[in-house]
Amino acid sequence: MSDKKDVVEVLASDLQGPGVVFCPNPKMTLWNQHPKVYIDLSHGGEGKCPYCGTVYRLKAGEKMPSHH
Repeated sequence: MSDKKDVVEVLASDLQGPGVVFCPNPKMTLWNQHPKVYIDLSHGGEGKCPYCGTVYRLKAGEKMPSHH
């Protein structure tokens, strides 16, 4: 087993609301492996799941949606 944590690059279109994604994400095989949590990417474009350690990062060149 590898200790390397997954890094998931997300597009602006993947964000839920103002810079938020959720984990586990729909692409994970074990989508029910831990409670659903929301990861805030609005501060620095990166966030980490407190349960599984998956890092979510806004893909280079993608822009956060602007607040209205």
